[in-house]
Amino acid sequence: MGHDERYWHNVRERVRARARKLGFDRVGFARTEPFDALRDILLARRARGYETPFEHHDVEDRIDARRSFVPDAQPRSFVSVAMAYPSRVPSRIRSIPGDRRGDIARSAWGEDYHDVLRARLDALRMVILEEQSDAHVVSVVDTGALIDRAVAQRAGVAWIGKNAMAITPDWGSWVYIGELITDIPFPPDVPLEEACGSCTLCIDACPTDALLGDRQLDGSRCISAATQVKGVVPDPMKRKIGARLYGCDTCQVVCPHNAGVHAVHHEEFVPDVHRVRPPLLSLFGMTNREAKAQFGAAAWRGAAVLMRNALIALGNARANECIDAIAHVLMHDTRPFMRETAAWALGRMDDARARAVLDDCAATEHDHVVREAIRRAQDRDRFP
Repeated sequence: MGHDERYWHNVRERVRARARKLGFDRVGFARTEPFDALRDILLARRARGYETPFEHHDVEDRIDARRSFVPDAQPRSFVSVAMAYPSRVPSRIRSIPGDRRGDIARSAWGEDYHDVLRARLDALRMVILEEQSDAHVVSVVDTGALIDRAVAQRAGVAWIGKNAMAITPDWGSWVYIGELITDIPFPPDVPLEEACGSCTLCIDACPTDALLGDRQLDGSRCISAATQVKGVVPDPMKRKIGARLYGCDTCQVVCPHNAGVHAVHHEEFVPDVHRVRPPLLSLFGMTNREAKAQFGAAAWRGAAVLMRNALIALGNARANECIDAIAHVLMHDTRPFMRETAAWALGRMDDARARAVLDDCAATEHDHVVREAIRRAQDRDRFP
C-alpha cells in the first residue's frame, strides 16, 4: 500500500460517497490507536460496580482495535458509520383496563438494527475491497468488544453526551452506530467536540439518578439495563420500570439535540405501533422464536425477560382485571424468577382475590426467594 496521502484521501472520499448511497447518514474516518485514556475510566467503573452485565469483560479488548482485527495484521483506520431511526410512532395506542400495553424503546423499533447495519457494513466492506483488493476489513456492530461511541467521537461522527449516548449534529442520539476496521491508512477526519455545554436536562430527568454527570452511567441503576437483565429485578427497580418492556428513552427524549428530530427515510426502522406498544398479556407464553419475529432487537435476551417485564408493568398498573393470568404464573410457572415477579405484581393489586392467591401459594411455595417475595407482597404497607 505504498501510495501517498493524497491518493488515500481520494479513496476515502469515494468510500464516503458510496457509504452514503448505501444508506449511512454519517460516515467518518479515524486512526486506530488504542483508547488508552479510557483504560482507567473503565477499570474505575468496574471497581465501583457501575458496569452492566452486558459489557465485554476484557478492558484491553474494549480499547484496542488490534484485539478485534485479523491476526498478524495491523489495523490502521476506523470507518465509523451511523444510521438514523424514528423517534415517533404514527399514532399512539393508549393502555386501558382490558387492553394494557407496554413500551418498547425506540432503538428496537422496526427490524433488528444488528441485521440491518451488518448487511450495510458488509456491502461497504466490499466497496473498500473494490478499491484495495488486498486490504483487510473487519465489521463491528454493537456486540463487538470495542466501544463504538469512542470510535464515533474520534471519527467525527458523534460526540458522547452527558447521558453517555452518541449524539450526532444532525440526528441527535436517535442513531445506530457501527464501524469497519481496516489496514488502509485513510486520512482521519476531525473528532467532534462535545456540545452539551451547561445543559443537565438528561441528568435531572433520569428516574433513578443513573447518570453521573461526567458522561458516565451507573449501570446498576439504569432502567434500560434492568429491563434486559435476566432473573429477579429488585422491588424498587420494578416500580421505576413502569410499563417499559425494553429499554428506557427518558434521557434522550429530554435532550435538546433530539428536539424535532424524526427520521423516516429508512423503511426498515419505521415502527408498527402494535409491535412497539404491544398488549402485555400477549407476551405470556411467547417462545423465543415468536419474540424474535415480533420484537427484533428487543428480544435479544429472550421471551422470558419480556414476559417478566410484562408482569412488572401489570403490577405497576395495578391491573386487577389481569389477576387470574398473573396468579396462573405464580401457581404454575416452573421458573422461580417468574413466580417472584408474579408475587410482586399480585401484591400491587387492590383486590381480595390477589391476597387469597398469595395466601394459598405461601403454604405451598418451595423456593425461598419466591417465598420471601410472597411474604413481602402480603405486607400491604409496602406498597403505597
